[in-house]
Amino acid sequence: MSIGVFDSGFGGLTVLKEFLRVLPAYDYIYLGDNARAPYGNKSDQVLYDYTGQAVDFLFKQDCEVIVIACHTASARALRMVQQEYLPAYYPDKRVLGVVVPLVEAAVKLSRARKLGVIGTRATISSGVYKKELEKLRNNLEIFQQAC
Repeated sequence: MSIGVFDSGFGGLTVLKEFLRVLPAYDYIYLGDNARAPYGNKSDQVLYDYTGQAVDFLFKQDCEVIVIACHTASARALRMVQQEYLPAYYPDKRVLGVVVPLVEAAVKLSRARKLGVIGTRATISSGVYKKELEKLRNNLEIFQQAC
């Protein structure tokens, strides 16, 4: 089985490195969209289009599952890809993002009542990190900064 890993550039290589460490028995295909990076100032429709194109490419390379390692694409396009694109074109495939696993790890590793999130303008304005953090821990003060 092949796992596809997609990012807007090179940052997702850190995710791929961890997959290789934890799940070495699988084959991986990495797609970094350096030609159209950065994604942080793109519209939601453009992010959805780019993410859909990447997902399509990776599924055509026989990936069984795809991990969107790009925080911006995960925050802005993942849900649309899962709810609209997959049912129409790849109903038996899965696409996962990085937001929920990162939030779960942050809450597990930190006992702090204050957490900071930095990200692209599109990631921060989505509010997804704040929403997911608040689901897991109440009374949390969350600071967000686009950069």
